[in-house]
Amino acid sequence: MKYKIRFDELVIKRGMASSLKEAQARIMAGEIDAPRISLPKPGTLVDPALEITVKASNPYVSRGGLKLEAAIKEFRINVEGRICMDVGASTGGFTDCLLQHGASKVYAVDVGKNLMDSALKNDPRVISIEDTNFRYFPHNALKEHVEFVTIDVSFISLKKVVPPVVDHTVAGAEILALVKPQFEADRSKIIKGVVRDDSVRAAIIEDITSFFRELGIEPAGGMDCPIKGPKGNREYFLHAIMPKT
Repeated sequence: MKYKIRFDELVIKRGMASSLKEAQARIMAGEIDAPRISLPKPGTLVDPALEITVKASNPYVSRGGLKLEAAIKEFRINVEGRICMDVGASTGGFTDCLLQHGASKVYAVDVGKNLMDSALKNDPRVISIEDTNFRYFPHNALKEHVEFVTIDVSFISLKKVVPPVVDHTVAGAEILALVKPQFEADRSKIIKGVVRDDSVRAAIIEDITSFFRELGIEPAGGMDCPIKGPKGNREYFLHAIMPKT
């Protein structure tokens, strides 16, 4: 029987990830291309000589950077010189985008460990805070308040993540939150991990927008995310601004 290797292990062996968790995250995000295999999973057994590449046309460590870039352009947000926080940093797509747009510092928070791209993790402008559920983020966890916050979390509602943001922002800080209907909807509205009903999606977006207002955070705009989620979910960026006083 011909020797096989797990796809995630091959990704590490080829230098496309520095840890098993990072490799798995990149594979699940669709960032590794294997032309001979249709939708490979991290545990898929493959030929050690299989041709694989990091998908081209992405200047960031993950496609998350492309998502954020589109929103920054749409809302004309200036990140230059700002202290930022990336909630749900994962491999670092948003963090990378923030740095490439001139952020002076990024607090990268994630519930996982060893997911972030190693080059980003070693960048002096990045303060990586791993193994941390932001829902329980202490109000004094940071030594300073941030000016811009991005939120891209999974398997948890934004309603549990946004409140702690308030404790860590300066007056007038901006927030870009990625609304993921599949993690906000009732289970009965989700079909194989996807919210397919447009009316349900619209109701979720309105509900989250209203929730921001209840916290005193003023919604300033919204847009459909140009890149769909892994299973085809249509995500939505909400741009909001903290009170200026």
